[in-house]
Amino acid sequence: MPIYEFKCLSCGRRFEKLCSLGETGENLACPQCGSAGPRRVMSGFAPRSAGKDGFGGSGSMGGSGCGGCTSTNCGSCGH
Repeated sequence: MPIYEFKCLSCGRRFEKLCSLGETGENLACPQCGSAGPRRVMSGFAPRSAGKDGFGGSGSMGGSGCGGCTSTNCGSCGH
């Protein structure tokens, strides 16, 4: 099942939803305002160059996180 990104036509909120293949959004409701029929939108992505390990890291498991903090979990710093 793919994760699609939707945008509410009433309040403008963007949200993601795990859906059946080809879901258009007509059977969904906005999680913020409850409006029916959000529009499916193209999701953006950020390309990364491969590091020594081939996955964008430094080659060691766990790595050093991002350059903006000392955490090994970028979810904790918002990057």
